[in-house]
Amino acid sequence: MPAITEALTRKGYTTPTPVQSQAIPPALSGKDIFATAQTGTGKTAAFAIPILQRLAETPATGAVRALILAPTRELAIQIYDQFVLYGGGLRLRTAVIYGGVSQKKQEDELRRKPDILVATPGRLLDLMSQKLVNLHKVEMLVLDECDRMLDMGFIHDIRKVTAQVPRHRQTLLFSATVPAEIRKLAADLLNEPVQIDVEPPAGKAALIVQQLYSVDRTDKVSLLKYLLDELKVEQALVFTRTKRGADRLARVLDKGGYSSRAIHGDKSQSQRESALRLFKSGDVMLLIATDLASRGIDVKELGHVFNYDLPGDAESYTHRIGRTGRAGQEGIAVSFTRPDDKDVLKQLRQRFGSELQFIDEHPWPASLTEAPAPVKQETAKPAANRGNRNNRFRRR
Repeated sequence: MPAITEALTRKGYTTPTPVQSQAIPPALSGKDIFATAQTGTGKTAAFAIPILQRLAETPATGAVRALILAPTRELAIQIYDQFVLYGGGLRLRTAVIYGGVSQKKQEDELRRKPDILVATPGRLLDLMSQKLVNLHKVEMLVLDECDRMLDMGFIHDIRKVTAQVPRHRQTLLFSATVPAEIRKLAADLLNEPVQIDVEPPAGKAALIVQQLYSVDRTDKVSLLKYLLDELKVEQALVFTRTKRGADRLARVLDKGGYSSRAIHGDKSQSQRESALRLFKSGDVMLLIATDLASRGIDVKELGHVFNYDLPGDAESYTHRIGRTGRAGQEGIAVSFTRPDDKDVLKQLRQRFGSELQFIDEHPWPASLTEAPAPVKQETAKPAANRGNRNNRFRRR
């Protein structure tokens, strides 16, 4: 369709990614799809383009015709932005609804009778219970990052929502991993789906340099500051295990001259949007995030990802480091390890093998036995060369 093609051309998209080339043709023909694809493989366009084209070719019904479910507010907003971008030249209306904010503005959007609705499950069910959303004319249903919705406990909400859409519809399910419950859900919702399994692009792992530093808990901040200077980091996404840890680390780094913001589930929607906006615009150097809050963060040409705390499994680690090394660019993923990370390190060795670089030579190597966590907030040793930090990242 010319309008969609023109939008893609303006953004410089010329060659489809593997998931796009495999998913778009069957999706255009109306087939159900069960796709396994990692974050960053271009899967949003893989369902957005066929939805826009199919809806543009048929008359409006005055009701929601395509429903996209996403696990987080950030991802829902990102998907909405992509639909607006690709469908800007079409006579189609798109709306997005999510929790954590007043529903008044979202009610106004729903009254305009959108053709396409992007939603998080909880807020969607809320509005459905208030009779503000009707799904009886949905023709196309997308479940994006289904494994993450399962992790977040949305599986029952998904089943409640899907029970309200017509049985005769097209369903597209995308998931980075396929545990047994996802397979069961797919079997219940999909009709003779086209199976798509997209491996990370050839050479992608090689584009991400994976470095692991063994360091005691009390020296993590010191090592992080040291590496930010030594690696000449312009911007980075830093992962912590807990919300409190994200807030504490952001405060310490910000005071130390490394402009930082924390993003996690306890932040208000306005705080999360502000942090993302500042990070994407380059006004903030470091975004400190927990795993759930990180979904939907999409920053092109992000050179560095830090695992301040390693996640509990290799799948989460793969998702995290996939935030760098995108679009053919090189990236560096730095992880701090401790003696109690043995289980996840075993998984990482099995998955990545020689791609993992264990760095022993640094100013704060871990002791053989780590001391218990201190009660007081950790204090950092002076970091090398910090006086040369770019002033535009200082706290404003």
